[in-house]
Amino acid sequence: MSTTSSTPMPTHGSFQLIEAVVERLDGAPVGERRRWSDEFKAQAVAAAMAPDVNVSALARRLGISPAQLFGWRRAFRKTQDEAQSAHPSSQTLTEIVIGDAIIRVGQDIGEANLHRIIRAVRTA
Repeated sequence: MSTTSSTPMPTHGSFQLIEAVVERLDGAPVGERRRWSDEFKAQAVAAAMAPDVNVSALARRLGISPAQLFGWRRAFRKTQDEAQSAHPSSQTLTEIVIGDAIIRVGQDIGEANLHRIIRAVRTA
């Protein structure tokens, strides 16, 4: 570690600017961050999304931190939600059959609007 002083220390109580340059602190970890392939992440997330899976135990078996696997799952769910909201046609539709008429509605329809549609179909 090296230090440099920009000005001599004044005697009237102001401060002195000191610059410290640290190459590496003793005890700091040496090494690079591990990188996981997208294929490995996808396989790990798919296994973690299976029913009755202990995600922490799965992460330990894969040799990764449970927090890392939970983060990958959260990111996967977020991208799924964004993709689904970007393509409303991929949302689940509910079909209601009244006589010869078939009404298909998405999950976002309000109850009042659904009542209006059903009344219109029944009176037609």
